[in-house]
Amino acid sequence: MQDNYNTNDSLTVNELQQTPLPTGLNVLTILTIIGCVIALGFSVIGFVSAKSSYDKKDEVMAQMQSAETPKFVKSMMGDPANFEKMTIKSYENRIPILLLSVTAVGLCFFGAMQMRKRKKQGYLLYVIGELLPFVTMAFFIGFFALSGMIFIFTVVIALVFILLYTMQRKHLIY
Repeated sequence: MQDNYNTNDSLTVNELQQTPLPTGLNVLTILTIIGCVIALGFSVIGFVSAKSSYDKKDEVMAQMQSAETPKFVKSMMGDPANFEKMTIKSYENRIPILLLSVTAVGLCFFGAMQMRKRKKQGYLLYVIGELLPFVTMAFFIGFFALSGMIFIFTVVIALVFILLYTMQRKHLIY
């Protein structure tokens, strides 16, 4: 009786595997792959430019505090004192930040590939990969790094993608 049940399950899985990937899931995974490439590029650029950012932090601080700098630019950078702390901690912790950023990108990419194969584990890997950079920033740089318009934009994008993938979970079969 148990064998009959497994045979029916495998037929259902095989039938679902043969149906085309739903459009929503297809588009999301393609956008995720593109986002992973961009995030990997930013991670490497952040690592490579950490020393020059550290060296130029005083110059940037003076420029940010000048009256010529538009308010929207200042709001994107956050509090100037926090910017200086963030630059110093980013430089000091650049290697673990790079390693965890690459790990997060890898989790998102692998999760998207698993979801293209309709595997539920891909969703969990993707969500962990999306949340890992925020944990990394809070741990290695400090909670003051979690401020400013760039942070808000990043959180909104991450939440939108997590919600969209959550809505597509019904298409994941095993």
